[in-house]
Amino acid sequence: MRIFENLNKCAIRRTNLRLLMLAAGVAAMPLASLAEPAHGIAIYGEPALPQGFDHLPYANPDAPKGGTIRMAEPGGFDSLKPWILKGNPAWGVGVHVTESLMMRSIDEPFTLYGLLAETVEVAPDDTWVEFTLHPQARFSDGSAVTLDDVIWSFQTLGTQGHPRYLGAWSRVAAIEPVGERGLRLTFTEPDREMPLLMGLRPILQKSQWEGRDFTESSLEPPVGTGPYVVDRVDPGRSISFRRNPDYWARDLPITAGLHNLDVIRYDYFGDANAMFEAFKAGEVTVWRELSAQKWAGEYNWPQAQQGAIVQSEIPHQRPSGIMGLVMNGRNPIFDDWRVRQAMIEMFNFRFINQTLNGGVDPRITSYFSNSDLAMGDGPATGRVAELLEPFADDLPPGALDGYALPEGSDRAMDRAGLRRAATLMEEAGWTVQDGQMRDAEGRPFAFEILLNQNGTALRTGSETQQMVNIFVEALRPLGITPRVTLLDAAQYVERTNNYQFDMTWYERALSLSPGSEQRLYWGRAGVTEPGTRNWMGMDSPAAEAMIDRMVEADSAEEFTAAVQALDRILMAGRHVIPVGFSPISRLAHAADLKFPDRIPVYGDWPGFLPEVWWQETN
Repeated sequence: MRIFENLNKCAIRRTNLRLLMLAAGVAAMPLASLAEPAHGIAIYGEPALPQGFDHLPYANPDAPKGGTIRMAEPGGFDSLKPWILKGNPAWGVGVHVTESLMMRSIDEPFTLYGLLAETVEVAPDDTWVEFTLHPQARFSDGSAVTLDDVIWSFQTLGTQGHPRYLGAWSRVAAIEPVGERGLRLTFTEPDREMPLLMGLRPILQKSQWEGRDFTESSLEPPVGTGPYVVDRVDPGRSISFRRNPDYWARDLPITAGLHNLDVIRYDYFGDANAMFEAFKAGEVTVWRELSAQKWAGEYNWPQAQQGAIVQSEIPHQRPSGIMGLVMNGRNPIFDDWRVRQAMIEMFNFRFINQTLNGGVDPRITSYFSNSDLAMGDGPATGRVAELLEPFADDLPPGALDGYALPEGSDRAMDRAGLRRAATLMEEAGWTVQDGQMRDAEGRPFAFEILLNQNGTALRTGSETQQMVNIFVEALRPLGITPRVTLLDAAQYVERTNNYQFDMTWYERALSLSPGSEQRLYWGRAGVTEPGTRNWMGMDSPAAEAMIDRMVEADSAEEFTAAVQALDRILMAGRHVIPVGFSPISRLAHAADLKFPDRIPVYGDWPGFLPEVWWQETN
């Protein structure tokens, strides 16, 4: 088994790299200090790589080109347009086919380097950003990328695209060309983060989509500027991408050692068991193992024992994010924090983790676990307490005084948890009557748990079902019997996009540089606006104030305090029943598939697999 040690370079030792201070102890240099065109920008301080760097530190510029990688995805797809709300898009189109003006380094918290844009310049007061297009930038059909393409892409995504694009676009006051290759975006107010967000917008070919309804789902392969083109599509079953030998950026330092494989193929399967069997049969060449218990004891078939399959553990230094069962506060029964806490009490994670995972993975105790951005134990102190104090009367219990998850029990029935849950339910107006939990009017406490039968990126369908089955059994002594509904991927996406669920499985990855995207996750607009990630229906002025403070922070200390304050609001809100997380990624793969020894801070994150991998052939 190949196990990598933690990175020891001092500049990336801890997860909160974004907040590094100068050696003298003064605040990190703000983005506004950029006063002339530059090769890259960082949310705080300078980019780690200087002008003229020759390759990304986690890429191998000597990696051979060629070969094929085959990966498995659950469910199916009916669209090749990942930029809109409609449809269930195939994975990989927005990753391999299209590009943005700048490219993110996954070895730094939030730093971008020029790609389609040769340079970037930010106003001294953070009120505008200018990008200068690279003169060589081309679409895969050979046509030049023009300012018209860029402006059309920004405007179209910002007004007709997926809701994830709309919030940032509302903060753009004007977009206009500057000279032959320049583009300026002016913001409605000073905003340090906006230049980076705009630098990551995908750039599409105007002539392909102009004059058509961009909001409609489509299986038409998009024309992009990326290193790959769509090769073959079997709707709902498979999609493959072929490396473009004429890729315009193939000789740029930012792409050195990237995009080495000739073919990237994704095959879709009905469930995780079918996916794993395909991997064992050699039809899939990389497998992310989500079960520590299975990883340790079940990789013993002949190919694995003979060395044809390699088990690699990829460490990471990013926040855990949040994962578990989310309760929809739009449903009146989950509008009371006491009811939500009762559900948390009844989810005996200690027993579930031991039963299904050997007790290996630690529990998520903070939305930013595994990082310095996580809230501290006990009462809020210092600047965190100061930020929360104005909202004290409206904060959920524990936000200021401290909140911790129940310890749980080694037995299936956590009797102490049951007693606490019953008390909380009674305080909220629910009691057991004739064996069933009911309110004062005799109405039963009934709800549906909605699950994707195909699973998710971080949990298989069978694993979530096993967790839910244990949870459902634990609820019976409380007089509660939820209805569990399994849906295919398309139906599940449709219902969750429109918040048509009571409780469902929830996963939100969080980075080392949280910012305005947090509004999409927890902002009040998501209470009614479809397609956001605010599945819990959270409406918290305190949370929105902390997000504003994060975005506006002009020092490392202020930023960290705002994130930790937000974390307290989220955890004490009790919206999600958290499960465990892994500080490593477990990747089993064909032995001829390789990746560099130097692992980026974000580990196995978009931009790592398959971007830096290659295949060695004899």
